This record gives sequence, C-alpha cells and structure tokens, in this order.
Amino acid sequence: MLIAVLTVEYTLHGNDSLKGKRRVANSVKTKIRNTFNVAVAEAGTEHSLTKLRLQVVSISNEERHLRSRMDKCLLMMETITSEEMTWSDIEIFDAD
Repeated sequence: MLIAVLTVEYTLHGNDSLKGKRRVANSVKTKIRNTFNVAVAEAGTEHSLTKLRLQVVSISNEERHLRSRMDKCLLMMETITSEEMTWSDIEIFDAD
C-alpha cells in the first residue's frame, strides 16, 4: 500500500483575522474533499494569520494512480482560490 501526501502553502495577503483564514481554509478543504475523496487538514500554520499550509493525504496500491490524483488536487488548489500559492510538494511513501 502506498500513501501520498501533498503539502501546499499559501500566503494570505491582507488577512488580519482568524475568521478570514478559516474561510479560505474551509473553502479549499471542502472542495478538495468532495471532488477527490481525500483527507485534508491544516498543518503547522495554526498561529499565523498570513500563512496557510494544507496537507492532502490519499492511499492506493498504484503509484501512478496516486500521482495522478495528487497532481489533479494541486491543479485544482491553484485555481479555486485567489490566494497566492507559495510552495507545494508531493511525497509518496510505501506503507509495507
């Protein structure tokens, strides 16, 4: 079994409230979950109002399938919000 982790960081220019950050995070998380049936969570930027890091996780038996799903998630995450995506990374681990 293989596990894929997509990490995406956004810079939230002009954001000065936790409510604004949560609005962006929840919108992206809901759309990605509903479209790709993956797990999505905020990771490591809970104390910042201008940085948002989301991690998307999926499992499969085929690396090609995982890579395709994560590439599609990344593409969608670039287009569904106007916030600046500053970094992204895809890692695939063997869970056996």
